[in-house]
Amino acid sequence: MALLFRAFYATAPSGQFMFNDQGIPTNGVQGFLRHLLLAIENRKPTHVAVCWDMGNKTFRHKLFDGYKANRLAPPVEMVPQFDLAKEMIDAFGIPNIGVAGFEADDCIGTLAKHAQQEADISIVTGDRDLLQLLDQRINVDLLQKGYGNYRSYTEQAFCQHYGVSPQQFIDVKALMGDSSDGYPGVHGIGEKTAMKLIKQFGSIELMLDNLELLPKGQKMKISTDLDMLHLSRKLAKINCHAPVTLNFDEASYQGVQDSFVEKVNTLGMKLVKYDLVQLRWKQMELDHSGSGM
Repeated sequence: MALLFRAFYATAPSGQFMFNDQGIPTNGVQGFLRHLLLAIENRKPTHVAVCWDMGNKTFRHKLFDGYKANRLAPPVEMVPQFDLAKEMIDAFGIPNIGVAGFEADDCIGTLAKHAQQEADISIVTGDRDLLQLLDQRINVDLLQKGYGNYRSYTEQAFCQHYGVSPQQFIDVKALMGDSSDGYPGVHGIGEKTAMKLIKQFGSIELMLDNLELLPKGQKMKISTDLDMLHLSRKLAKINCHAPVTLNFDEASYQGVQDSFVEKVNTLGMKLVKYDLVQLRWKQMELDHSGSGM
């Protein structure tokens, strides 16, 4: 979902909604599919699945009325592209996964944690929140500007870069809050201070056990917002026990399906078609060089 929105807004400000012959806007879907194709080319996965938000309220909304309340309704040009994106994934031959009451992040976390004993997992996303899922055999490729550009994190690389563990990152988010998700954390505590506190104490629990060691101002802020701090942690933490499963056979990647190519042509997705031509040409070159050895 993060990649779909990012792709949409990359061209929407200039009005490039890329309406096809049927009058359907395709800019978000085409950008999303380009991200998918490039991720597959770069990672060479054996299995692929795509997780979605289901568009209704989740358990986090029940915990906090203000959760994501600051987000505007999607533009009218975006609305038909949600279902269209899922149709294209169906045609691609890989599973669309989502469950009511949970976010895509929860589905990704649940599937990744379940599968890590059997496989190496790469999570491709534009959402920094998913860095908390880093673990043994679970890596995160965080999309940077453009297509095919990622900052790849392992658990060890994350710890070296930030000075906290992926699990401690949840406590950092609880303290600093998240303006895009609409929960405040502790008023007056920003990312820099949150990082410093978790590095110093190791966890929110240990920090609260040692409040007397904090400067008076920080102690006052945290004590005043104690309930919101605990609530923010619940909101920040990805639920890795969502009621979702993945059939590995259905997720097996068998290459670009003819049904997908046909749908790309039918819907006039010229940018995706261009990428397919490029990727297939590369594959043909590989096959040719291999046969000549």
